[in-house]
Amino acid sequence: MILSDRLILEEIEKGTILIEPFRRNCLGTNSYDVHLGKHLATYRDRILDARQHNKIDYFEIPMDGYVLHPGTLYLGVTEEYTETHKHVPFLEGKSSTGRLGIDIHATAGKGDVGFCNTWTLEISVSQPVRIYRGMPIGQLIYFMAEGEVGTPYNKKQDAKYSKRTIKPVESMMWKNKF
Repeated sequence: MILSDRLILEEIEKGTILIEPFRRNCLGTNSYDVHLGKHLATYRDRILDARQHNKIDYFEIPMDGYVLHPGTLYLGVTEEYTETHKHVPFLEGKSSTGRLGIDIHATAGKGDVGFCNTWTLEISVSQPVRIYRGMPIGQLIYFMAEGEVGTPYNKKQDAKYSKRTIKPVESMMWKNKF
């Protein structure tokens, strides 16, 4: 079951969902709009290695925007810091973003119960497009979790993306044993 706007507000009141900053006008019928933060990153190397720590370079989106190009993976971040203590959050692109040819995540649209952080975006584009810090970039949808959660994400010893940040985070696949 997806939470409606009223249920999202009730869960915010209970403290099981936190969105900072929270803007009432960003609450949709059954989702919450999130915005592109000012930081972007790109990988230093063109060939990435899943067993290695692939380094990234950060830069800020200028006030007059930044043009994204096809063939490059950009890591972005949401302005909003979120906490979800009882529900399963999903981040999806907005239709207006998609209609500009912008994909905001390659595979990582689902968060876990206990995810507490900003959202790193895996941005790719189908043609050159100018983006701006603060633009609506996606929407959070909250699903009910069936049953009790044994270990929330923020309590897991091996959680790789739990350090609070305002910048995008590169892949931590290299921390896995394979």
